[in-house]
Amino acid sequence: MKRLGGSGVEVSALAFGGAGIGNLYAELSDEEAHQAIETAWDEGIRYFDTAPHYGLGLSERRLGAALRTRPRTAYTISTKVGRRLEPSDAGGDDLADGFAVPATHRRVWDFSADGVRRSLDASLERLGLDRVDVVYLHDPDDHAEQAFREGYPALEKLRAEGVVGAIGAGMNQAEMLTRFVRDTDVDVVLCAGRYTLLDQRALTELLPAAQERGTSVVIGGAFNSGLLADPQSAATYDYAVAPAEILQRALHLQSVAERHGTHLRAAALAFCAAHPAVAGVLVGARTPHQVHDCAEQFAAHVPASFWQELRDTGLLPAAAPVPVEEPS
Repeated sequence: MKRLGGSGVEVSALAFGGAGIGNLYAELSDEEAHQAIETAWDEGIRYFDTAPHYGLGLSERRLGAALRTRPRTAYTISTKVGRRLEPSDAGGDDLADGFAVPATHRRVWDFSADGVRRSLDASLERLGLDRVDVVYLHDPDDHAEQAFREGYPALEKLRAEGVVGAIGAGMNQAEMLTRFVRDTDVDVVLCAGRYTLLDQRALTELLPAAQERGTSVVIGGAFNSGLLADPQSAATYDYAVAPAEILQRALHLQSVAERHGTHLRAAALAFCAAHPAVAGVLVGARTPHQVHDCAEQFAAHVPASFWQELRDTGLLPAAAPVPVEEPS
């Protein structure tokens, strides 16, 4: 377990990302989602991340229901603010936003102080909890001014009041997260897809800044939304069909991993976890089998020869930390 920044909140090194149980891309039954969460618990995972965005609240409801019988002090849970859910009678589904759920609500961007509190109150109701441990500003890419001027101070106030234990921002980019680290007092940032075997943009400024400031980083999208889990023509990269050039890079990484007697999934997870600023790695598993596989791969040994070949061939920058070989 690692502590998030200067807060008292601790997270497990391997964490459960809740987008999948919100019916990301395809439907999942309540029972299947419940079993995935149960398996995560059995595998020792104690940090669970969710958001209103995931399935229009479905992920939060399922996660809350599955954890209801667990001691509240035994796990860490995070959710996000910035997209309020408002009832909608438009009909149809939510697949345009990636989730196979009925479009019973619409998302409203809102990083105002009032919006932050209203969003968190609604999340607590869906989760069936009176508090969450971590709250992130969710994807404020196009709302930077309001997020910094109103949203962040609102989270800071909630933390001061003891309503939440740790605060931060979660995004699919590194640049604005670096600004949060340098210009605010966030405990943690969630960086999705920008520190992987295929994309190390977070290594340029974000991770060094976080290390310097004592801010924790949680890495999401370790598989770049699927490609590094199973490189094939239908795989997604950053939530879209993988471009041919990126697919070929992933296939090459897979062949290198196999030649060194390991799995690409194990290497992808190990790479994310190796940086000293990283407190945890989120995996968005949907099924018990996927959860078990992620836990198994996370614990697997990746030989030093694999990392050396990536460095020698320029597939990894020299500045990127890799797991240290334990002495025999």
